[in-house]
Amino acid sequence: MENVEQSPGIRSTLDVVKRLSTRLNRAVIGRDAVIELLIVALLADGHVLLEDFPGSGKTTLAKALGDCLIDDNPHDDIVSLRRIQFTPDLLPGDITGSTIFNPDNNSFVFRPGPLFAHIVLADEINRTSPKVQSALLEAMAEKQVTVDNTTHRLDDLFFVIATQNPLDLAGTFPLPAAQLDRFLFKVRMTHISKQAELELLNNLAAVKAGVGNSLPRVTRTEITEARRVVQEEIHMAQPIRQALVDLAENTRTDDRCLQGISTRSLVLLVPALQARALVQGRTYVNASDLEALAPYTLAHRLALAPGAGEAEAVVTACLKRPLEKLARTTLTRR
Repeated sequence: MENVEQSPGIRSTLDVVKRLSTRLNRAVIGRDAVIELLIVALLADGHVLLEDFPGSGKTTLAKALGDCLIDDNPHDDIVSLRRIQFTPDLLPGDITGSTIFNPDNNSFVFRPGPLFAHIVLADEINRTSPKVQSALLEAMAEKQVTVDNTTHRLDDLFFVIATQNPLDLAGTFPLPAAQLDRFLFKVRMTHISKQAELELLNNLAAVKAGVGNSLPRVTRTEITEARRVVQEEIHMAQPIRQALVDLAENTRTDDRCLQGISTRSLVLLVPALQARALVQGRTYVNASDLEALAPYTLAHRLALAPGAGEAEAVVTACLKRPLEKLARTTLTRR
């Protein structure tokens, strides 16, 4: 596959990735790895949950992604980015929209909520009640909302970036398992390096002024087309699929896991692997993609026994044998 000439679709998608990466890295300093995961999720049509303490740049990163997007449909009333600040007094209708009475024609009309956007920033999602959190389930899984027994379609691009603070902070509600399962990645953002922190302080004025705003953006159509290219033109060999099934089986039989990963998590992981392969400049998925993405995709879906340790470590351990088997298969074929 290394010697296969790249198709026009792949070249175009790589250009989209380059523009996104350039703008995001200029706007958010020291977050290269997280930015790559965000781009992979966007191309894989998944959602991302960012977790860390306040002031780590979660909201800044999400807003920077929204600034990268141009809506190329002039007749589309949907905005590029909507931010929802989740609070304890928020109601489901505040995010999905509601039906109101129009006295001009004596009829009820639907007024869309902030979910009707290309990119939705769900800020501090764990500070609102489970009732409101569950209002996102239908939107994230099926790209639609149902209000007063009427279903309303969301945009095809619909992409959620949620942020949350660790659960040991006061006034937070843990996300239910069904809600966590809707997120392709859960990323724990740690402190940036000393060098990156110093660079940020040295360029603080430029960052606040919007450094990188003059760089090329991407359009909604380019992103939706890139998603099609990822699914149709990035090759995934049968041994990779077998490794996914073996990994799932290992989590289901491991004594540290009360509940292993679901089939849906494997279905979501496939386009993510394809997207990462493309971001890395390849037209095929290899073992490094699985090793890199499995902890972010599967760890938050595991139910662990008491004393089992970190979920990421369990995923890595369950992945060891499938990767070894995959390596032997690759060497045999060569």
